[in-house]
Amino acid sequence: MTDSDLRRILNRTKTIACVGVSANPVRPSYYVARYLSLKGFTVHPVNPGLAGQTLFGRTVVGSLADLPPGVQMLDIFRRPEHVPALVDEALDVMPDLETVWMQIGVVHEEAAEKARARGLTVVIDRCPKIEYQRLFGELRMGGFATGVISSKL
Repeated sequence: MTDSDLRRILNRTKTIACVGVSANPVRPSYYVARYLSLKGFTVHPVNPGLAGQTLFGRTVVGSLADLPPGVQMLDIFRRPEHVPALVDEALDVMPDLETVWMQIGVVHEEAAEKARARGLTVVIDRCPKIEYQRLFGELRMGGFATGVISSKL
């Protein structure tokens, strides 16, 4: 996957389903989903244990079947053994799906091939927050977006 491919995915995507999102603000799934929502993406949180709660201005749904139409990207924060069932469900119930994005540490090649065979773009073992920051100039020296300006000598 080239930088151009990633930039194209992030530019065309408007609506994301974040599967495995946490309500704990120190968990990566929380702050990645929150960051993406602050960048203008519509982020639909998916977690059966949190269904009915509100995160990032959206009601958490319990399954992909509960999502509204129009979701273009599936961002997976689940262990690799859960990926095939998620991809199968997504292919069945998400007609507007364009991209399956497996987070850092989430790798399942067979599920990826199944999604590709259906015409979807698949990103494996990467984070959309990190890629967005990297590709759109938000990472500072050392790769950290600190938000602090310092002129110490």
